[in-house]
Amino acid sequence: MPDLPPADIHKAADLIAQADGLVVAAGAGMGVDSGLPDFRGPEGFWNAYPALGRAGLGFTDIANPAAFARHPELAWGFYGHRLAMYRRVRPHAGFALLRRWGEATLHGLAVFTSNVDGQFQAAGFNAALIEECHGSLHHLQCTRPCSDTVWPADGFEPEVDEARCELLNAPPRCPRCGALARPNVLMFGDAQWLAQRQADQRDRLVHWLAHCERPLVIEIGAGTAVPTVRHFSHAVIRSHAGRLLRVNPLSPAVPGSLDLGLAGPALATLEAIDRQLP
Repeated sequence: MPDLPPADIHKAADLIAQADGLVVAAGAGMGVDSGLPDFRGPEGFWNAYPALGRAGLGFTDIANPAAFARHPELAWGFYGHRLAMYRRVRPHAGFALLRRWGEATLHGLAVFTSNVDGQFQAAGFNAALIEECHGSLHHLQCTRPCSDTVWPADGFEPEVDEARCELLNAPPRCPRCGALARPNVLMFGDAQWLAQRQADQRDRLVHWLAHCERPLVIEIGAGTAVPTVRHFSHAVIRSHAGRLLRVNPLSPAVPGSLDLGLAGPALATLEAIDRQLP
């Protein structure tokens, strides 16, 4: 249980009560309470994938389109393991709290997330109002790519040797040209990522935001190393006269006096706020 000032919890509840629409902006810290690994720093990554640590490969080396050309079994071992984990893990109770709060507002709720795990869809959020700014591991594309086609990964069941971080079964192939397929996620140094799916998500989110007069961004677990989510949060409060409630155990500072930062983990902080709501 985070040691949060009662006055801050009351202010957080007031911000939620005053909003006419809720925007959940989520980074990697949102999934930690569901049991998903935190790759903060090389040690955190290598603890999750010791075989890559032994090979001297960091996150930027394997989360890279070049890895699929150099060692496709290793690249798909990493992404296949994550895909199987994301399918298996259930969203923690904080997702349900956010969904309930948002559905009680005039315009409902939308999501902007840098996570590629599909947890918001699994938690029953409206898929039409989820923007995955880095793509989704649950969708595939051609490595070439031979077209702008993106398709669901539903038919691919990865079998991974976790000790070696290598895919054991056949990797997915492009249905058009037969080339190796890859996740439709934005990787490091990625000029081949097909972004149309994400662009369509952005269009729907922008259209929804245009109807909100008092949106509240609840930003959770979004760090400063890759500040994509934070940039989005700040853009909403500037362009739509919104307010920001930032939940982050390490860097909760907020840009304005009308906003609020809470230094706590996702689930415990959301539960503390929920106890103050009607």
